[in-house]
Amino acid sequence: MKIKFKALASLAVIAVSSLILGACSASGDSSGLEYMPDMYRSPAIEPYVDYGEIRGAENMSVKMKLSAMTPPNGTVPYYGTDSATVSLMLPYFRKPNIAFKTTHGLFGYDFSMQDEYTLAAADVNPLKLTAENSEAMFKKGKELYTAMCQHCHGEKGDGQGPMVASGAYAGVPNYTERAGKSDGQLFYSIYYGLNAMGGHASQLNKKEIWTLVHYVRKFQNASYGSFDANGLPAVAAAPVVADSTKK
Repeated sequence: MKIKFKALASLAVIAVSSLILGACSASGDSSGLEYMPDMYRSPAIEPYVDYGEIRGAENMSVKMKLSAMTPPNGTVPYYGTDSATVSLMLPYFRKPNIAFKTTHGLFGYDFSMQDEYTLAAADVNPLKLTAENSEAMFKKGKELYTAMCQHCHGEKGDGQGPMVASGAYAGVPNYTERAGKSDGQLFYSIYYGLNAMGGHASQLNKKEIWTLVHYVRKFQNASYGSFDANGLPAVAAAPVVADSTKK
């Protein structure tokens, strides 16, 4: 009886050892045998995980499929309880022109038959620039511009960024020559795109875009964002055109 027990115990030890060792891998990139793949690959935690390759098997039919679901149109993330911030971050009320569906590949939007870019001339930057916040505003603006715009528009906003200098792109506008465009039109252009430039709505939120608008103004007038001893701006706000469609 003891001999049988010892034999069974030995077999059990061998089986467990084989199972443990079999889960190991010589590859440093391998996590070993996945006993519970759902524990490793939670769609709630890893929305962009590659479900096309699991346990060494590749499924090309879902290779490019995201596990994250697209939020419903008009969904507003939670931005706290500050009414000004919440109001600022509400969905943009301007709609892309129907032509943008073809020219800029926009989908999932409500389109307009009107020239919304022209109408946007009436829109005012809701981020008010003051003597107290101007330094922080331009610091953030430079950070965003460097990351999202400089490669095409250039460090000085002259349209001579590295991508243009390399010959990869052409026709990038010189911001210093666009002083006549309103804040609203600059915002609309960044949000939805304009001409050859694609929209940045999926990469920048509204507050970040309005911050960029302030930063671009600095290219057009070096005194923009400067204030005198009384806290009065050295440069007047951008011109605003009345929009008869707004109530």
